[in-house]
Amino acid sequence: MNVTVLGAGSMGHGIAQVSAMAGNEVVVRDIEQDIVDDGLAAIENNLDGAIERDMIDDAEKSEIIDRLTGTTDLEAAVRDADLVIEAAPENMELKKDIFTDVDEYAPADAIIGTNTSSLSVTELVSVLDDPTRAIGIHFFNPAHIMELVEIIVAEQTADQTLEFAKEYTESIKKVGVVVNDFPGFSSSRLGAIQAAESIRMVQEGVATPEGIDTSMELGYNHPMGPLTLADHTGLDVNLEVLQYLREELGERFKPPQLLKKKVRAGKLGRKTGEGFYVYEDGEKVGMSDE
Repeated sequence: MNVTVLGAGSMGHGIAQVSAMAGNEVVVRDIEQDIVDDGLAAIENNLDGAIERDMIDDAEKSEIIDRLTGTTDLEAAVRDADLVIEAAPENMELKKDIFTDVDEYAPADAIIGTNTSSLSVTELVSVLDDPTRAIGIHFFNPAHIMELVEIIVAEQTADQTLEFAKEYTESIKKVGVVVNDFPGFSSSRLGAIQAAESIRMVQEGVATPEGIDTSMELGYNHPMGPLTLADHTGLDVNLEVLQYLREELGERFKPPQLLKKKVRAGKLGRKTGEGFYVYEDGEKVGMSDE
């Protein structure tokens, strides 16, 4: 199968990697060649890690790399695709623009998926001439490790499109959970409310970020505490999701003032070196002073 991933960032390159590891021919497209190159380099680095853990060998790595192609040309990226997965930033108008372009250049029978974590799939796919072939395929970060994929059924999604998405998810060795298209779906809605309450607890002085994270990791068996997770996904992303859910679902999703303060200060988490924790070379080295 030919898979095209639109976006070579943290989510996009992970989706491309697992698709290629499953034997698919994969094209990764982004708007700048440097971004494409960085994404392909990240995949190679991930595969080197898999070799070190005896999950694959050098020959398998070479085969996976050979199935990957990078480009900045959207038309070339999608023209032979059986499946297109959009993995652009969480912006409705941006995603609609991408879908409009995909609709023009991709084969009429290609399945079109979006990796949105919270936006309305029903609204997003409405720009397509045939929205019955579109569906949400929501991966979790890091996509090459996390097992879960939310399969989001839009109002327009055809039964055969849903079955295709289920089969693809199984083929890449992920666990698919089918949800209907509601704001935040299931995971983002629950994750957002947990992150918001955890940030409010820090804001009110209930406990430190480390204390809250440790409580959830040891008391509830979470592999990663909510504030570490917020730093990992990006505090700007968390803010955008909460703002959207507040608009759609009400004041219980009101973003905490501390979250707004950190985003305004450019302290977005792991990707900027500081959020609720401080990071050096991507590794947590302490808590933020704020």
